[in-house]
Amino acid sequence: MGLIKEKEMEIPVIDFSELDGENRTKTMSLLDHACDKWGFFMVDNHGIDKELMDKLKQLINSHYEEHLKEKFYQSEMVKALSEGKTSDADWESTFFVWHKPTSNISKVSNISDELIKTMDEYVSQLHKFAERLSKLMCENLGLPREHIVNAFSGIEGPVFGTKVAKYPECPHPELIRGLREHTDAGGIILLLQDDQVPGLEFLKDGKWVPIPPSKNNTIFVNTGDQVEILSNGRYKSVVHRVMTMKQGSRLSIATFYNPAGDAIISPAQEMLYPSGYRFQDYLKLYSTTKFGDKGSRFNTMKKMENGDSV
Repeated sequence: MGLIKEKEMEIPVIDFSELDGENRTKTMSLLDHACDKWGFFMVDNHGIDKELMDKLKQLINSHYEEHLKEKFYQSEMVKALSEGKTSDADWESTFFVWHKPTSNISKVSNISDELIKTMDEYVSQLHKFAERLSKLMCENLGLPREHIVNAFSGIEGPVFGTKVAKYPECPHPELIRGLREHTDAGGIILLLQDDQVPGLEFLKDGKWVPIPPSKNNTIFVNTGDQVEILSNGRYKSVVHRVMTMKQGSRLSIATFYNPAGDAIISPAQEMLYPSGYRFQDYLKLYSTTKFGDKGSRFNTMKKMENGDSV
């Protein structure tokens, strides 16, 4: 694990190449720490073709310059800001693409065949990474490795989609955010971001942590609300925002590994505390297990609660 020091904060960097060797246990522990204490981290050696990532960024930047930039700067929001007026809006130019279970990429306005092909190749590799990451998170949580995949699956499986955003240069960054403070509604968010222009910030321990531009095409990961619910609060979603910049237009390609719309979400039973028991029953168990692990005691109480023999 490397560490990026940014204004006194060290952002976890998980090296996925370490998962196949003698450092697997250590790397899994670092991943658990990043999910548990941070809610966001960077992944290097993720196995996704970095030349493909560069090509995707270049094609999306060209698509923005040719088809979206002029429209953005002619918008009412931009006109209002030029007059010093603020509004409940975000200084971003975006489009959304759904990949799974059904792709709509061919319906994106003015999208080129080359961009479609490149994004499809990138997303295919990224989806494998997302499922691998979800299984590692389950392993760390003490859940069956397929728990997140199964929990997110409706009739047709989990949803995979991408928000493509440009955060253009802004003449009055003090008046408007690129994207206002929020947590992500979904599951696991995988961000391929700009390698030059900053702006993304995450809240940790009451302080805003600037996320530096991604060098060497690392993937930036954060967990959404549904992972917090599934893990019963163990892996929390974190508030973040995008600041506007006077110089530089920031690129963000955020892909979401989300539950299907018809997926039924609830905390994993393994993550729940025992409940509905009589305190005298707990004390009876405690009298024989006082010097043992409380986790085992809690599990025994859960089995009693479910009517299992112990």
